[in-house]
Amino acid sequence: MSFKDLPAHQTGVALLQRSLERGRLAHAYLFTGQQMEELETLARLLAKTLNCLNPVKAGQAAIDCCEHCLSCKKIEHGNHADVHWVRPESKSRIIKVGQIRDVMKEIQMKPTEAEYKVAVIVGADRLWAEAANAFLKTLEEPPAKSILVLLTTDPRRILETILSRCLRVNFGGSGPRTLGAAELAWLNAFGELAAAEQKSLLGRYRLMDVLMRKLAETKEAVEKSLSARSPLERYPEAEKALQDRWEDELAAAIEGEYRRQRADLLGLLHWWLRDVWIHTLGASGSQTLLNYPQLAESGKVARRISARDALANLEVLEQLQGWLSTNVQEALALEVGLLKLRL
Repeated sequence: MSFKDLPAHQTGVALLQRSLERGRLAHAYLFTGQQMEELETLARLLAKTLNCLNPVKAGQAAIDCCEHCLSCKKIEHGNHADVHWVRPESKSRIIKVGQIRDVMKEIQMKPTEAEYKVAVIVGADRLWAEAANAFLKTLEEPPAKSILVLLTTDPRRILETILSRCLRVNFGGSGPRTLGAAELAWLNAFGELAAAEQKSLLGRYRLMDVLMRKLAETKEAVEKSLSARSPLERYPEAEKALQDRWEDELAAAIEGEYRRQRADLLGLLHWWLRDVWIHTLGASGSQTLLNYPQLAESGKVARRISARDALANLEVLEQLQGWLSTNVQEALALEVGLLKLRL
């Protein structure tokens, strides 16, 4: 994969490529978007392009990678000596000050085998305050031929002192993302169940069962995907201390990615409930304002609740997302949230 294979992010990619072409790269970037996996791909492609042995060029400047040279392959497999990744560790899913100090030492050294040193901070919103403060000087004045790339799906949680030192590139819109066939089918099934009469607790718990089963499938898929990419799979004979570290990193990555995808799933429900609210308003031309006009169930729900109730449902989903961003028990938070919905 190269930059040309990411048409959905054309605007952000074009900005990066213009900077590459003009030789005006920022020393630190903040990549924001809705999908952490996509942000990691973009950071990896930037590292490849900067260090590619046979890059695609515009004039004399490299603007994309070849994907086939030794440097590109090393970066893809995570074993390039000059490209460093920092991820949240431990069950608390934070980036600790020791991790930041380690990567700063690496960045201060001259490149070993490439032109640029690159450090990627995955989940920059998980920087512990002490780690963030230790990072500020390097972030403001990194050594020559080094690029720092911070990734987050929640820029609101990043310290202002970090934000002010980075050039932000957004790779995700503020509205609902386009749904795949499987997601659309699931949301349609949830809507059909919600559109049925909700006079008993049984109906509400059926909704919860649909949601919990989807979340279980999501977590299983996350565990399978990230475990396959973990160095634990590639280097089974590594030293125990290193394996222990990789296990901690994997557990933290799984939890972090699951929470992100859970928030994404609840975000879909939030946009669907917004459709319900728009239906209750009965405004002329409201069909063009709907996020998912192909889902008729939102109209069915709207016909039996008031606009005030529909608006209250949006507040419930926002409150639920807030609860889940803490250490609250997931099942309890979801149960309370679904019972509070006015359907």
